[in-house]
Amino acid sequence: MLRVLGRATSSNVQAVIWGLEELGLEYKRLDFGENFGGLDTSEFLALNPHGKIPVMQMGDEALFETSAILRYLANVHGDDGFWPSEPLKRAEVDMWAEWAKHDVAEGFTGPVFWQVVRTPRERWNVQAIRKAVDKLEYHLAIAETQLQQHAYLCGDVLNLADIMLGHVLYRYFDIEIERREFPALRAYYERLTKRPAYRKAVMISYEVLRDTI
Repeated sequence: MLRVLGRATSSNVQAVIWGLEELGLEYKRLDFGENFGGLDTSEFLALNPHGKIPVMQMGDEALFETSAILRYLANVHGDDGFWPSEPLKRAEVDMWAEWAKHDVAEGFTGPVFWQVVRTPRERWNVQAIRKAVDKLEYHLAIAETQLQQHAYLCGDVLNLADIMLGHVLYRYFDIEIERREFPALRAYYERLTKRPAYRKAVMISYEVLRDTI
């Protein structure tokens, strides 16, 4: 059975678990990181020398980095909708997945989520948070245009790119920030919330992370 090492409240772990659930795979998740510790042990560093989660174990083999794990799962278990076999169509999905990772997920997690949720309110840098939200929403406006044309990021079925974009939207729409109106993005998010895999993997309370840095 596949084993995923990483706490349930990690957004990167959530992306992997969401992918596993969508693909209908059996797995076991083990708590590592934050209060659970374990990242600096020799056993864990032998699996990922960078000391970060998630890690996915497959018998004697292990993978790290969220996008690499998801691509492996897509290659082995994904159908043609989730991970197209035709090279150009696959590149299109991969292109949007990379964009979602670098411009949306990374632009949200540290600059916005950590500053609003993980930082006590009395230490908020309001100007920096507003600047980070504006930068993030510049990229979300690109998603808005794309989602005006399709139900999902690259067409009419959910695929790898949606995992990379959608796993941060629960927190984006839930935390205490002023947000721009993105009707197509909001409708897309509502579609995601109706998916059992999304509810199980992503729509998890993050209160344990509040005021922790």
